[in-house]
Amino acid sequence: MEETRTGATPSAIGQAATAIKDGIVGSLRGLDDIETEMVHLVRNTVSQTLRATGGVTTESLTVIREVVTGAMQAADEVGTGLVVSTKSVVKGVILGVHDVGGDVMTVAYEVVKSTVTGAAAIGADVAPIASSAVRGVIEAIEEIGGNVAQVATVAAKGALEAAGTLGNTAIRAVTDVLVGLVGGVKEVLSAVLPGSTSRAPSPEPAQHEAEA
Repeated sequence: MEETRTGATPSAIGQAATAIKDGIVGSLRGLDDIETEMVHLVRNTVSQTLRATGGVTTESLTVIREVVTGAMQAADEVGTGLVVSTKSVVKGVILGVHDVGGDVMTVAYEVVKSTVTGAAAIGADVAPIASSAVRGVIEAIEEIGGNVAQVATVAAKGALEAAGTLGNTAIRAVTDVLVGLVGGVKEVLSAVLPGSTSRAPSPEPAQHEAEA
């Protein structure tokens, strides 16, 4: 009886390992497909909207913000992953704007700011969302051959301004994730929040003032 309690045979282990490997690869390929489809969907929606409105206007910026909000809510409901979805949505927006000759600098700022604000509205962690949004901008600009450093800095400004409305903890978290991604983030932070130092704002100065 005990002899029948043998471990799995090498062939069975091999089959299990293959099944796991194939499953993971299939899932990753599926994720790539989802990202690609999201980029195309958002890109087409944005470009068609901008053509209808005659370019990047105040009205079209509102539409873009609505596209971002809707996409984030959908990703949250479906469970595709907000961080992954954010990068795809932002990339699609930038590419769509570029397709109609729009100002990608202005839109990069607006779309990243809206994304961080939208993430906060649904209770998501804004730091990884901010990082993903800026990565989406960078990928799009690399694809169209623009000035990556310049546009990424503007995108970072949008992220930091949005974080600035959420409190010091959000500012510190967003600053930390962007420092390694965009050059001059601390300088951007100083421009956005003139009272800040090389570090993100801390509640300590306010405490000292209260004690004084």
